[in-house]
Amino acid sequence: MDILSIVGVVLAFGAILGGGMLHGNGPGVLWGPAAFVIVFVGTTAAILVQTPMPVFKHGLKILGWVFKPPAQDPKALIERIVGWSNSARKQGLLALESSVEGEADPFVKKGLQLLVDGAEPDVIRNTLDVELGNREHFDLAGAKVFEGMGIYAPTLGIIGAVMGLMEVMANLADPSKLGSGIAAAFVATIYGIATANLFMLPIASKLKSVIADLTRVREMVIEGLVSISLGENPRNIEAKLQGYLH
Repeated sequence: MDILSIVGVVLAFGAILGGGMLHGNGPGVLWGPAAFVIVFVGTTAAILVQTPMPVFKHGLKILGWVFKPPAQDPKALIERIVGWSNSARKQGLLALESSVEGEADPFVKKGLQLLVDGAEPDVIRNTLDVELGNREHFDLAGAKVFEGMGIYAPTLGIIGAVMGLMEVMANLADPSKLGSGIAAAFVATIYGIATANLFMLPIASKLKSVIADLTRVREMVIEGLVSISLGENPRNIEAKLQGYLH
């Protein structure tokens, strides 16, 4: 569980609600049904037009990575790769067949299967590089769903504010409605800017960071499996893979 993300979300709500209360405004001041519809529904509509459905679904699927990234243990993975290298040197590549059957990670399992099947090092690298590139591209597309929402939300907030001010201008003859009308108009601006800068853009950045970590670990797997295929010394393989931990 990523504690910093949870703390960040709590502080984000606290900053808005607490800041408003320090200015003497109750939480009710920040509620505006019209602004909510314009900003949130409008932002959702814009991102749906921009994004293919599979990408949008994947974006929602990986949203949980912000709070609970996929479990990664590079040190333990290096130990396993070195163990595979020792087994391959002593008993041959076919000795790794049992490891293929017990491997839970589909990416690692595919690489191990290529290794057991006797694929050439270049074939192993190229095959896994293609899969890695496609996975990274799809994951980043999912992260860009939230990046896009962070771009559209402030603009929709401005539209909401302008529409609110239009209503205010239509009631200039009634001064009693001006103050509340102007306040309601700017609620949309708060929704748009706060949603983008406190939630959507940080979520996109966090997801990109998680995806980069996943990619680095998979690159390490590719390097390890190719090194085994080349028959490199297990100690040399371990020393090489240690560089991915820094």
